[in-house]
Amino acid sequence: MLAPFYLIVDGTHWLERFLPLGLQLVQLRIKDRPNAELRREIARARGLCVQTGCQLIVNDHWRLALDLGCDYIHLGQEDLNEADLTAIRAAKLKLGISSHSKRELERALSLAPDYLALGPIYPTTLKAMRWAPQGLEKIGIWKQCIGALPLVAIGGLTVERAAGTFAAGADSCCVVTDVLRAEDPEARLSAWLDAAAKATA
Repeated sequence: MLAPFYLIVDGTHWLERFLPLGLQLVQLRIKDRPNAELRREIARARGLCVQTGCQLIVNDHWRLALDLGCDYIHLGQEDLNEADLTAIRAAKLKLGISSHSKRELERALSLAPDYLALGPIYPTTLKAMRWAPQGLEKIGIWKQCIGALPLVAIGGLTVERAAGTFAAGADSCCVVTDVLRAEDPEARLSAWLDAAAKATA
């Protein structure tokens, strides 16, 4: 079962700040870096997370995750086209998949993932999205479709929106900018951890 709060970071410098606060679930998402740098960052992230009992999920770079002994990866729909899913399953890597439409949901479910991510729930400024905001109602609809499989909500989430997101059926709230671009990221993370704990108690 995934922790109810799921943070995405773009470097291990964040982990050094956040892991002491009790973060239990984090995705390392690094784009457009040389392979040697990616390897160093993933290896360091794995070491830090093992020391603190935090679950590390590696975005996209499944070969490096496999080589470095990581146990969880996340793939977007485009990433699935390039990934060797047979090798991933043979290595017993757990798998999370992004999805934004019914077609993508069906594709993801056919691959027997360990969790599904749905987004964007609200408008997001993190990156240009060709998908309109899904809204809270879609969380409930998808949760009915997938049953016990963990559902991660992502996109435009804030601490203030946490209770409604969990009430709609999300098992975990995934956040990037609401923490990383906060005036006080540590304080915002602590607020998120408290909100997620209360909503899922």
